[in-house]
Amino acid sequence: MVILEAKDLKKIYKMGETEVEALKGVSLTINKGEFVAITGTSGSGKSTLMHLLGCLDTPTSGDYFIDNKNVSHMTKDELAKIRNEKIGFVFQKFFLLADLTATDNVALPLLYAGKAEHDAKIKAREYLQAVDLGERLDHYPYQLSGGQQQRVAVARSLINTPSIILADEPTGNLDTQTGDTIMTLFSKLNKEQNVTIIIVTHESEIANKTNRIVQLQDGKIIADKKIR
Repeated sequence: MVILEAKDLKKIYKMGETEVEALKGVSLTINKGEFVAITGTSGSGKSTLMHLLGCLDTPTSGDYFIDNKNVSHMTKDELAKIRNEKIGFVFQKFFLLADLTATDNVALPLLYAGKAEHDAKIKAREYLQAVDLGERLDHYPYQLSGGQQQRVAVARSLINTPSIILADEPTGNLDTQTGDTIMTLFSKLNKEQNVTIIIVTHESEIANKTNRIVQLQDGKIIADKKIR
């Protein structure tokens, strides 16, 4: 079943009098339960594509569908609603709030959605235990290693039970062993919960741990292959 479909997406940024065409007509279909890497060198357009797929931006032209709903020209409020309901984000820099505990950081999306604080914290603790952080529930980010902070970020991305996880260079700030742990966690989520996972990375070793690699160059898809 198709969960994401991009049709001829183009994105043009204006820098003064100069126009930069970051995406030059990208078409892409991703099915529910796929584990996909989007790769490419710096300037290839992969971050721009991630922003469009994650409803963080809108295309200059083209259409983009999530669960058969065209989100290409939605308002900022409509896009925020889609993000909160459908998509979990994991970023390279974690983006945890320093003055909140691991539990409070994970609970934030539920609080934004209007859930009672007590119930949100109970669910946050469950998700932290699921990523093996049951003994770090009340620790602050500065008390956690990089890998532990990333696992908090993964738990936060899952708290609203999204159908899609978008991860932007999720192992970029981690050592190799810790990065492997995070990728194993993603693989487990994909296999056991059928979560659709899309990872944006420039590292071939990370891309090769997924099931499908989509390669961008100069704003276009130049390769799209299933590897397992």
